[in-house]
Amino acid sequence: MKRSGALIIGAIFALVLAIGAIWFVSGWWGGADVEEDTSFIVPSGATLTSVANKLEDEGLIASADGFLLRARILGSSDPIKAGEFLLPAGASASRILDTFQHGEVIRRFVTIPEGLPSVMVYERLMAEDLLSGEIPVPEEGSVLPDTYDFERGESRAQVLARMQAAMQNYLAEAWPKRGDDIAVDSIEEAVILASIVEKETGVARERRMVAGLYSNRVKDGMLLQADPTIIYPITKGKPLGRRIRQSEIAAVNDYNTYTMVGLPKGPITNPGRESIAAVLNPAETAARYMVADGTGGHAFAETLEEHNRNVAKWFEIRRQRGEM
Repeated sequence: MKRSGALIIGAIFALVLAIGAIWFVSGWWGGADVEEDTSFIVPSGATLTSVANKLEDEGLIASADGFLLRARILGSSDPIKAGEFLLPAGASASRILDTFQHGEVIRRFVTIPEGLPSVMVYERLMAEDLLSGEIPVPEEGSVLPDTYDFERGESRAQVLARMQAAMQNYLAEAWPKRGDDIAVDSIEEAVILASIVEKETGVARERRMVAGLYSNRVKDGMLLQADPTIIYPITKGKPLGRRIRQSEIAAVNDYNTYTMVGLPKGPITNPGRESIAAVLNPAETAARYMVADGTGGHAFAETLEEHNRNVAKWFEIRRQRGEM
């Protein structure tokens, strides 16, 4: 009888252990409390303990202590990563830990189009609610237009630094590939002239032609007469929203190429790769003049006489449109 009682007790004890083991394991590989797809941020420098407490606080696991115990016994010892992660609905504690250790951080994106002036780059970054911290308006021409990824909570200064590093890297790569006898003597001058090309045409196929025209004018010591250089001191590159006034055309400053020979003192926007490349390898052309042709592009001319005929055609198009 005593032996049979001991066997019964042993069997009960083994059953309890088995049930406990099943409960312990199921608490690791079974579903946690993630009821729907949920983003979760692992702060920089966070420990697994602090993350477990945060998971419990946000109602994604039942117990931080239980999660930590199972993680130490059943989970991987790989370190967790900082960043924002997506926890899918029904994720187990095991999957949660694996996501923090080996999953992809959620990346978000901000796009800087070609020709966006620095004051608007500043406004775009400051308007991004998922970034943090303050930045100054970046130096004009220092940002390479492109699409950049970032993490939730990342500082604006870090994102801006990547944009500016991308410009420096591109210039360092492009400058040695410049053509012979180009109109600029330095990378800085190339960015200035490229910023004018960027603002003067939105037609990709025209960039090298426009660059060739302005390169000719620089070499000849002619006035560049680029309208965007009139606008820049007024709006810092934002759209003017009206016709340019005669008084603004006649204004004397460090940017207005209607009243000064040579390049402005600095860029008038952030030029893209193609405009920079066009300045470094402009089209071989004798053109010195251009005017809108009514299709979104320009009519180019080698002589003032030819240019005046193109201007007359453009005025006629505008009259037909009721613009004059």
